[in-house]
Amino acid sequence: MIAGRFTRQQRLTRPAEFKHVFAKPCKVSSREALILSRPNSLDRGRLGLAIAKRQIKTAVQRNRIKRFARESFRAHAGTLVGLDCVVLARAGLERASNQELRRLFDALWQDLGQRCKRSS
Repeated sequence: MIAGRFTRQQRLTRPAEFKHVFAKPCKVSSREALILSRPNSLDRGRLGLAIAKRQIKTAVQRNRIKRFARESFRAHAGTLVGLDCVVLARAGLERASNQELRRLFDALWQDLGQRCKRSS
């Protein structure tokens, strides 16, 4: 695996994988975003993104948010081993600056790592 790349093995790719996470998730949230997670039987964490057009109107803003979510997920991959995660955006997330997005995702991943390790 090439360092810094977001490979196919790190993504949720099938609808069944998303449904598994949505069924009984461990949740962390802020006013702008929600992250759902469920344990998987793999030696790595996987990420799915559900950034709705209804919440974030422009493609440019949706893509920016997805980029930050992936980058932050890669940075916290060590604490998210064995978890399938789905990021959901809420209205207003597009107004966050790049620094605010980075801080928001960093805080959410740390909180998720602590909460889901306790519950599993």
